[in-house]
Amino acid sequence: MKRTLGFILIVFIGLVLIAGCTEEQASGEELKIGVVASMTGPASTTGKDIWQSAQLAADEINADGGVYIADLNKKIPIRLVQGDDESTREGGQKAVSRMITQDNVDILVGGFSSAVVSAHQSIVAANKVPYIITGASTPTITRNPDVDTSYMFHHAPTCDDSGSQITLFINDTIRPAINAKFGFSADRPLKLAILYQDSPYGKGHQTAIKDTIAKNNLNIDVVAEEAFKMGESDYRTVLTSIKNADPDVVYVAAFLNEQIPIETQAMRDVGLNKIFTAVEPNDDPDFYKGVGKYGEYSIVQSRFSPYTVPKGPTEAAYNKFVTDFDKKFGGFPGMMGVATYEGVYIAAQAVEDAGTLNKTQVKDSIAQIQMPQMVETMKGQTINFSPDYRESKFDLTMEQLFWDGSVNETRPKIIWPASLKETDFILPDWFEPGKT
Repeated sequence: MKRTLGFILIVFIGLVLIAGCTEEQASGEELKIGVVASMTGPASTTGKDIWQSAQLAADEINADGGVYIADLNKKIPIRLVQGDDESTREGGQKAVSRMITQDNVDILVGGFSSAVVSAHQSIVAANKVPYIITGASTPTITRNPDVDTSYMFHHAPTCDDSGSQITLFINDTIRPAINAKFGFSADRPLKLAILYQDSPYGKGHQTAIKDTIAKNNLNIDVVAEEAFKMGESDYRTVLTSIKNADPDVVYVAAFLNEQIPIETQAMRDVGLNKIFTAVEPNDDPDFYKGVGKYGEYSIVQSRFSPYTVPKGPTEAAYNKFVTDFDKKFGGFPGMMGVATYEGVYIAAQAVEDAGTLNKTQVKDSIAQIQMPQMVETMKGQTINFSPDYRESKFDLTMEQLFWDGSVNETRPKIIWPASLKETDFILPDWFEPGKT
């Protein structure tokens, strides 16, 4: 009986060891991509877009056989690992640490909030895991002098990119329109107020505006700078302060759940009859639904819109992506979603180019990648990363919102740059310029 029990125990241990070896071998024969997404918390709508778009990309690649690894002389499938950052710094640290140390991911994609990503980037640096960041627009993410950022790649416009574009547009288009309509001198400075989220994202835009004005010697006077805490809901106090400064334009650096009440309260409660601008994360169906009539004639900087498609070489890919996403999940994918969709493809291409899952070689491969643009329009029609701070560069657009009575919502039309514009910028009759 004892011999029988001993034999059974030996067999059992052998089976466990074999199973462990099989699992270890299998884990080396799949590309594990950790997706950093806010699945819970205030940014969960964007997090869902990020996760679903990553799924769509992985499913497409796997349907084509997976990712070819020269070291293995075969294709292997992608397996996505979800890392819910809970829309918090602590949640992001916990999720990224788990994916790296327990799930043993080969590469990371995603990351929405600048504050959340900046809190976990030291974990990424310490473990030397390639990270394709598809949100977190503050440029300090890949320019942080206190962290080894060489494994981090920014596949999203930075605050510098977006802030420069919006500020140049304000000077080139809105300023002369105001001066012409009200008979002001052509050299009258535009009066600008900045309302920004008190975070790396908001402060990044604040800095970008001022730097762009100084660098280009723009005829813009900043007459007010007001900050608000992330996630606030009542903005009437800061909006009243801005009204007292009497600007022409209010540049807002806010998330979707903040931009809607800001514009609504400004027009409805404070009587701030100015032109408002919004940064690209707000170009989302929920924004058009939420802001209603109060958003009419406001401006949105964008690179991927639910309701207008830039004409050109990416138009067909855009329409296919939107159709495929709607078929699989229902609804429209957000801007961070499409960047993450492309991020998964970038990861797959980099691994194929490297021919290995070795993280250092994959990192080097991302740094050297030259991919044809996909859904979003890229500078030079190519996805690549700058050699200094590893940032990809996008062709950005400016849109104005116009009321559409057939859907009882505003709809955007591209008004800048000239090569892509669908219509001209309009200064509405209710607009009140700052007093000269």
